[in-house]
Amino acid sequence: MGKLIFAMTQSLDGYVAATDGALEPPLHPPGAALFRHFTEHERSLAGSLYGRRIYEMMRYWDEERAEWTEMEREFAQAWRLHPKWVVSRSVTLVGPNATLAGRDTEAFVRRLKTEIDGTIAVAGPELVASLNKMGLIDEYHVYIRPVVLGAGKPYFADSRPELRLLTAERIGEDAVRLRYARSS
Repeated sequence: MGKLIFAMTQSLDGYVAATDGALEPPLHPPGAALFRHFTEHERSLAGSLYGRRIYEMMRYWDEERAEWTEMEREFAQAWRLHPKWVVSRSVTLVGPNATLAGRDTEAFVRRLKTEIDGTIAVAGPELVASLNKMGLIDEYHVYIRPVVLGAGKPYFADSRPELRLLTAERIGEDAVRLRYARSS
């Protein structure tokens, strides 16, 4: 049985993206330890479920780039290996190792959870909010970084799940991961 997790970095004030949609302020990229952590996270996944906007951003990793560091190459390789499912009403074509989810998101995700053994990452606050309302998100991994955005897209967009803390750990020089499970 698959387990759905929402794992994403957020600012100290609770936002995953600035008002312009940028996921990370350009002057504050993740350090080496956090980047390696996310690469290992990608390697551990059975697949990823994306909303349209974040899938389009993540497509950056589809094609090799000459300017990448070795760490970036490792992340790209890990990202490319597992299947991806994209929830979108407007996208008609997806990249390698990706499939469009059916129109009935709830039925699609329920089926996915029964057919896939392992962890399925979910990305996109709006998608997560709708899946949370359906009771489908199993865990939330909140990575807090020392950035204050002041406004933007909140980690918990239009959802207020009841949670219980599973673990808290420091990762690298400036990140903390809080891992929560649904309490109901």
